[in-house]
Amino acid sequence: MTVDSIENDHRSAPLPRPGFSLSAQIKALLPRGLYGRSLIIIVAPMVLLQLVVSYVFLERHWQMVTEKLSASVVADIALLTRQYEILDDPKELQLLTEAAWKELDMSVAFRPKEGLPAEPAEPGNFLLEQSLRSEIEERVARPFWIDTVSYSDYVDIRIAVNGGVLRVLPLRSRVYATNSHIFLVWMAGTSLVLLTVAVIFLRNQIRPIQRLAQAAEGFGKGRDVPDFRPQGASEVRRAAAAFLNMRERIQRQIDQRTAMLAGVSHDLRTPLTRFKLQLAMLGDGPEVQDLRADVKEMERMLEAYLAFAKGDQDEAVVDVDIAALLEEIRFDAGRNGDAVDVTAEGDLTLPLRRHAFKRCLTNLIENGCKYADHVAVTATRAPHLITIFVDDDGEGVPEDQYEEVFRPFHRLDQARNLDEGGTGLGLAIARDVARSHGGDIVLMKSPLGGLRAQINLPV
Repeated sequence: MTVDSIENDHRSAPLPRPGFSLSAQIKALLPRGLYGRSLIIIVAPMVLLQLVVSYVFLERHWQMVTEKLSASVVADIALLTRQYEILDDPKELQLLTEAAWKELDMSVAFRPKEGLPAEPAEPGNFLLEQSLRSEIEERVARPFWIDTVSYSDYVDIRIAVNGGVLRVLPLRSRVYATNSHIFLVWMAGTSLVLLTVAVIFLRNQIRPIQRLAQAAEGFGKGRDVPDFRPQGASEVRRAAAAFLNMRERIQRQIDQRTAMLAGVSHDLRTPLTRFKLQLAMLGDGPEVQDLRADVKEMERMLEAYLAFAKGDQDEAVVDVDIAALLEEIRFDAGRNGDAVDVTAEGDLTLPLRRHAFKRCLTNLIENGCKYADHVAVTATRAPHLITIFVDDDGEGVPEDQYEEVFRPFHRLDQARNLDEGGTGLGLAIARDVARSHGGDIVLMKSPLGGLRAQINLPV
């Protein structure tokens, strides 16, 4: 082989496809759920074992039994052939034929002046034909012809003898193991029963894990699961008990924080009330007006802080039509002179804390109305997700500040201030509400030229 031919073969060789991985392809075909994978763990070894047993045992069984049966039948045929060559009396030949039918279950006939068929018979059972041929060649050592297809209950064997053909029709059951299917039926039936029991048992074991996953998912979305209790195996019960303890600790911390903030609110409102009373007694001078504005600003900031810290965890979860909620917010914005376009597609009903989620949407829309001339809200539904876009045509926010603006008390000094004149908690409260429902808020460039706030809520 020349160097040029080697190079040409190398160039023509197919290159491996980039990114192709057999393990990745196998993983893509496997089920992702625990129930499906557990079924594979149970079913795959059983099926593999049955295939091995069927191939090794049955193949050897059929081969051995067929060889033994064929050897027995061919031995009888060899004996009959020698007797036909020895006997000349037609009566004796008739007695031999009757004895073969009665004692050996064979139909035997001598056909003088007849030869073997010129054409071979249609191929049938390979194992049977191979066993018969090898035995006849070894024991009879005469020309022969075999047909295993034409008769369903018999095998046609013809042996060339002096002056004609000896035709033997032994029962198929004498030369071939025909009842092996009973073993297959019993094996398949037993396997189906065992698999049914395994599937039922496995489903009962997987159900507590599924309930635990649903309870954890519901808790992550801010939904209460009051009827959940530990069930199943000891490991699953331990995980469920740990989840319940974690949920109680989180709820207890929220309750303690809420109680503490309620006390702080009460303590701070008392001096603010005294300030307002004292300012009311001072008249209406310019200095007094500024002090009243400061007191009102302190009250507004206090309400914002408490709302952010409390998080509306005590509000009940109800089914909310987001389309109707958006129309309500649009109407409120219109009364304040702000233009908001609302587009809602599909069924947008979802279990939510209505007042908290309304505050989330209101914060985003009011920010857009404050720094843009036009705000458009679009809500769509996918199979497992509801997405709400709040777009405006304002100056937007620098991309490197998209995450910074969600930090509590963070305020921008350039381009646009998302909470000008406020506490810097507008977007922080909005994201906190979205995440308490299992969703999130992300910022990006809007098709209108300004800022887009995208709310993702799992269904």
